[in-house]
Amino acid sequence: MNIQWYPGHMTKTRRMMEENISLVDVVIELLDARLPLSSKNPDIDSLARNKKRIIILNKADLADDKKTALWEKYFKEQGFETVQVDSISGKGIKEIMPIARSLMAEKIERLKKRGRIFVPVRAMIVGIPNVGKSTLINKLVGRNMAKTGDKAGVTRGKQWIRIKKDFELLDTPGILWPKFEDEAAGLKLAFTGAVNDDILDSPELACRLIEYLNDLYPSAIKDRYGIEYEENTAAHDVLRLIGEKRGFIRKGGETDSKRTADILIDEFRGAKLGRITLD
Repeated sequence: MNIQWYPGHMTKTRRMMEENISLVDVVIELLDARLPLSSKNPDIDSLARNKKRIIILNKADLADDKKTALWEKYFKEQGFETVQVDSISGKGIKEIMPIARSLMAEKIERLKKRGRIFVPVRAMIVGIPNVGKSTLINKLVGRNMAKTGDKAGVTRGKQWIRIKKDFELLDTPGILWPKFEDEAAGLKLAFTGAVNDDILDSPELACRLIEYLNDLYPSAIKDRYGIEYEENTAAHDVLRLIGEKRGFIRKGGETDSKRTADILIDEFRGAKLGRITLD
């Protein structure tokens, strides 16, 4: 299942980011804690190569906390300031602005010595679609400034948002990269909702998800749906068992694979199968 999704507005977004990067001092990059490597847009590294960086492991409440701790350690060893965040509850969000200010402390002090009395921190927030940028911004501001949604592509244009008197944030639409060289990365992004669901075959995607879960968390599906099957059971047979257990049966006794797949994917995204990390 080779997944590619790079609509025209993403090309415009990349161009807009390139044009505006000189206006900011700090780049705040949101990653999905369930797939910290697969959700890291390689284009951001080149775009922000001369900027201070903060890595946000967002949706940490949905991810395997032991693996998240390892990924946090990994990114810190790469030289990034890194924070685990749950944008829904707000956990970890209070750490972001102090870190950004600390990264800018030397520049702020230098400018003040030159006579600049007021030096705001300006940051650009970037990340893949549906990673939770707008929810995080709304938590930072304390009210709904940015439009949110559970589908990829909700934010379509840039907007400057003043978080505090001395802290300004440039919000940008979610952006992927033109081609997923690694098929596994494309699949994982689709599992978590970073790719538009309308272009996907949900039964096929669900079967691939079953394969991943059986490999990484072999009891997750069995525990959630109360079913039993052998280790080598084909994914489409597991999907059928889930459908039968949930009563998703069409006239004639056939399992509704589409409805079953949609439920499985939705419940995975909502952590109803447990806190799972795919990277």
